[in-house]
Amino acid sequence: MTEPADRVPDDPAPAPQHWYADVLASDGGVVRLRPLTPDDADELQRFHTALSERTRYLRYFGPYPRISPKDLYRTTHLDYRDRVGLAIVLGDSIIAVGRYELLDRTGSRAAEVAFVVADEHQGRGLGSILLEHLAGAAAENRIETFVAEVLAENVVMVTVFREAGYQVERSRDGSVLHLEFAIDPTEALRSVRDARERASEARSVGNLLTPDSVAVIGATPSTGRVGGVVLANLLDGSFQGAVYPVNPGRRSVRGVHAYPTVRDIPDEVDLAVVAVPADAIGSVLDDCMAKGVKGLLVLSAGFGETGEPGLVAEADLVAAARGHGMRVVGPSALGIANTDPAVGLNATLATVLPSRGRIGFFCQSGPLGAAILAEAAARNLGLSTFVSAGNRADVSGNDLLQYWDTDPATEVILLYLESFGNPRKFSRIARRVARHKPIVAVSPSRLAARGVSAGELDRSIVRDLFAQSGIVQADSISEMFDCAALLGYQPLPRGPRPAVVGNSTALNWLTSDAARSEGLSVLEPVDLGPQATPADYLTAVTAALRSEDTDAVIVIFAPPIPLPQPGYAEAIRAAVAAADEPKPVLTTFAGGDGIPNLLAVRGPGAAAIRGSIPSFPDPARAVRALARVHRYARWRDLPASVPGDGAHGAENGRPPGIDTGRAVELVGKWSVDPAGRWLADDETVALLDCYGISVVEFRAVRDADAAVAAAEELGYPVAAKATNEAWRRRPDMSWVRLDLWRPEAVRQAYRDLVELCGDPLLHIQRMAPKGVGCVVRVQDDPAFGSVIEFGLSGPIIELLGDRAYRALPLSRREAAALIDAPRAAPLLSGTPASPRVDKAALIELTQRISAMFDDLPELRELACEPVLAAPESAAILYARARIGPQPSRFDTGPRRLG
Repeated sequence: MTEPADRVPDDPAPAPQHWYADVLASDGGVVRLRPLTPDDADELQRFHTALSERTRYLRYFGPYPRISPKDLYRTTHLDYRDRVGLAIVLGDSIIAVGRYELLDRTGSRAAEVAFVVADEHQGRGLGSILLEHLAGAAAENRIETFVAEVLAENVVMVTVFREAGYQVERSRDGSVLHLEFAIDPTEALRSVRDARERASEARSVGNLLTPDSVAVIGATPSTGRVGGVVLANLLDGSFQGAVYPVNPGRRSVRGVHAYPTVRDIPDEVDLAVVAVPADAIGSVLDDCMAKGVKGLLVLSAGFGETGEPGLVAEADLVAAARGHGMRVVGPSALGIANTDPAVGLNATLATVLPSRGRIGFFCQSGPLGAAILAEAAARNLGLSTFVSAGNRADVSGNDLLQYWDTDPATEVILLYLESFGNPRKFSRIARRVARHKPIVAVSPSRLAARGVSAGELDRSIVRDLFAQSGIVQADSISEMFDCAALLGYQPLPRGPRPAVVGNSTALNWLTSDAARSEGLSVLEPVDLGPQATPADYLTAVTAALRSEDTDAVIVIFAPPIPLPQPGYAEAIRAAVAAADEPKPVLTTFAGGDGIPNLLAVRGPGAAAIRGSIPSFPDPARAVRALARVHRYARWRDLPASVPGDGAHGAENGRPPGIDTGRAVELVGKWSVDPAGRWLADDETVALLDCYGISVVEFRAVRDADAAVAAAEELGYPVAAKATNEAWRRRPDMSWVRLDLWRPEAVRQAYRDLVELCGDPLLHIQRMAPKGVGCVVRVQDDPAFGSVIEFGLSGPIIELLGDRAYRALPLSRREAAALIDAPRAAPLLSGTPASPRVDKAALIELTQRISAMFDDLPELRELACEPVLAAPESAAILYARARIGPQPSRFDTGPRRLG
């Protein structure tokens, strides 16, 4: 084997900041990963000497009790390019070390990789974490291959390499295995990474929701204070574990022995509930870190919601907690609950907690969370688990989605979101989870925080991106629970055809009209008349459920005079229980308050509908819930769509002719202002060309003679256009002269435009085939990350805001759906006055743009407008792009807490 190149820098470069990461181990605990530095020499020696003889033998192939001064220097003095070392730390202690070193050999750039984990931390998946992050660093430094020498008896290390998702080549020389593998990302590698991420994040949340012991810091006997409320809920509920009040001024609280600090508790503490003022958090955190508490639930307010100082304090709190292996729920949280009888956890401030059920609920707002819990209880909607994350400084909706994805007790997921944390990760996880568990989400906060026009834009983005991910969007808390009642207790509709059965002609027709306005198909309502009896309802509902022309049944009971309702409810129950085929049934009992929101069902058909029929206050709400659930069912029936599933035959389905290396090189040499900058026109053209995206050829000119020369070079006819951005935004097209066939026309157009715009810089551009004007833009949305927008161009369409949105990256099917989504999209399919355009070219254009944004995190914004969609092409007439610093929210490469 070729020896590593002997390059030890005397003055090492600073380590890249984005290599610092908090990562979840396989047991759900947090560990911190960072580059090794010269300051680590003493701690690295301590770590090494603390290793067992067996571990040192397996790592170094022989006894090696102390690191030699030379090796210690080489390990800690790195260039972070050809020689890289990473440490995993817990507090101030190193618990694992990995490194790679470039090999001096011909052919591909290869590096030797190795790592070792402290004995007491082996089995936590730390070797896999080091390998992922070393591979990420190596890829940044253009290293293509990893090489490892491993003792054949080192089964654990061999397993790490084998199960990492790489295609490993093996050879053997006596007792030593030689392993070699390419580190470029593959679908297998990403699948392994995502599976490990899902398992560790689910375990992390599970640790919080299933504690064996809880300490309440700031516990008081008064239920008028936060610490008193949460302690009372823990003690008065059915929590199966130990509860430890912490209050330095009391020997006992509510009859339970109290402790001055967490450190004084003699047993282990899994969860610490913090209910002290924000300015007292520091000492409490120190105690929890010293005690080895696994998780913090911070109910205290006074952090990020108070402004910049609070944000800094909040970040410091999370950083310190993570650095010692803890997750944090909050601050300003309402609390967490788990209704599993084996746990019985109610660590919340809520006075009412719903009973056991199949719905998992996550929200950010504490006060609103209490109201939501009360409404869920009033509706008889049971919860499996509940988390109110407050400021969401650490544990987020993404973490809960990972947990509920694997939780057999949760079948429906409810989210009240004020922000989306890592937006790309949210979209990725939601797409997977929604395939088998419905997600209903309300996200109103940023819509209300902006002006009307911005809010309408945001509402459109939320609508489209939720639909793309299979999320059922609700516009209010009531709608969220309406959908939850249907999803939690009824089967999904197989189609869009509800039957309407009722005894009020007016309500029947209003319900039918509402259903049609929601895109459902309704046959003529079954009007039972005001004198209908329970037997009439039994017969009509039974017939509707048996009909092959119906996919759901909406039942309305609106008596002209007060009548006893239980008999009618029983008739509906009986019809559903006797049904041969499960179909969703929704009811409305107009004017009555004696019917519960969920009508219990027992009988042969009960298992299929999980035992209850949702009842709605009015039929319009029933229709809206059914329409949303139908759209979700239709999305779920589609085959799973992953980015890059196109039919081009290239790896990962990416369009052919993409030169990522050249694009990375270009962006790397362009100066990036911290605030970002717009690329010059020629820079934008060069970048797009790397992805096979062509802008109709043009020349920049500054005088009439140059304009004529450009026209001659390009070939007539040409167009002359002003370049000033303010003029380009005018819808009247006064800044453009088209179909210029002669030199005299070009000269005159140049003079006219310079006089009009006052700028001598114009573009002379080859004429493109006539077509339908379209707009393709990508913007950096603050909540969702990179969002692509498509629509037809024109002042009326702009005024109506007829745009469709999708989160990047796009699959081919999602790209096709994007092109067909605007209301004006039928114009692309042809009209009597215009031919059908090449929609396949538009789809490919959006896929190429998606690939570009996937590859280049520095690319922040792109506008292609107009794009002329013609029968045989889609021609871009103008494009501009903006680059900026890479976003801090990662969702590619090695795992990390975002």
